[in-house]
Amino acid sequence: MDARSAALVRADFRSVVESPHGPERLISAFYGHLFAENPGLHELFPPAMEMQPRRMATAIQYVLDHLEDWERAQGFLEQLARDHRKYGVEATHYDSAGRALLAAFRAYHGANWNQELEDGWRDITILISASMAIGANSDTSRPYWDATVVGHRLVLDDLAVVRLQSDEPVPYQAGQYVPVSVPQRPKMWRYLSPAIPSNPYGEIEFHVRKIRGGWVSPAIIGETTVGDRWKIGGPLGGLRVDRDSGRDVLLIGAGTGIAPLRAQLIEMGQRGINPRVHFFIGGRYPCDLYDVENMWQLSQSNPWLTVVPVCEQKTNPWWYPHPVQDEPYGMHRRLIGNLGAVVASFGAWADRQIQIAGSAHMIADTRRALIAVGTPEHSISCDPV
Repeated sequence: MDARSAALVRADFRSVVESPHGPERLISAFYGHLFAENPGLHELFPPAMEMQPRRMATAIQYVLDHLEDWERAQGFLEQLARDHRKYGVEATHYDSAGRALLAAFRAYHGANWNQELEDGWRDITILISASMAIGANSDTSRPYWDATVVGHRLVLDDLAVVRLQSDEPVPYQAGQYVPVSVPQRPKMWRYLSPAIPSNPYGEIEFHVRKIRGGWVSPAIIGETTVGDRWKIGGPLGGLRVDRDSGRDVLLIGAGTGIAPLRAQLIEMGQRGINPRVHFFIGGRYPCDLYDVENMWQLSQSNPWLTVVPVCEQKTNPWWYPHPVQDEPYGMHRRLIGNLGAVVASFGAWADRQIQIAGSAHMIADTRRALIAVGTPEHSISCDPV
């Protein structure tokens, strides 16, 4: 694809994303065309698909952002296709998906569709469908593993730590995330990051916060019991510390977004030599720093690790009945302010490997704050989905 076509499809997709209900209209048209051509595919997907427009828009945007670095985009798409195996989607289905996506763009634009858009989006949809077909064909591992809930503990009224024992160890790397399906909401797969590294005993821990209006997280918080059987899909994502780069590390996490960073730190603690790590752990209120003491204890036995707590508010909310606890002796004092702004106030961190994990809004906000003070964009890692 030439530079003109790339610029055209990027500008066009930006107009879709910025239009009121644009992603919803586009993805609705996509599924309409896909299920019309292949009615049997409808049975593979859950009845509630309210998350799909945002997820598909994020995936398409990631591809468009990396057209000049296609190896990275292709790796993402192949991984996405391997993930879709849990639904029963096969490599042969991606040709139909590519045609449906192109037809969705045609339907979305209506009379404003032209030959340049046709040519540009045809190239993109072929690249996407071909890469995903390659990914689906390249992995013969199982699409998911079964696991039993062995512990469920409410840390806050809306936040639970869930521990599971898988029948066989799930081969994820610390920093990755996995799809999970719970018995209370079958087929409604959600992505969670293990908060501990993989181990030969099959032990896994997830930190889950209730999403207002969500389908799955309220069930995990309020209905999960010991003995429940979960399905855990194949690992995804690429957050990792490059120990061979010679560069120190900056980790920035908020809420349950600390889980993939926490898992990497625990794994690093099992090694003898590590790069220096600054871990900024944030939340709106002090009570949101639910795991900060565990991370501080980890830092006590690993001098390469510095933990810095950050809160937007000095006090806990009225509905949280416990007073703010002082930081343990020797820990960095709690800083007050927006997490991204606080981290950026220390400088560009230009010599660091940087990982950001949390909500999409928090990641975007923190990226902007760092880039504004001179942080090289290529030094910042975060998972697109």
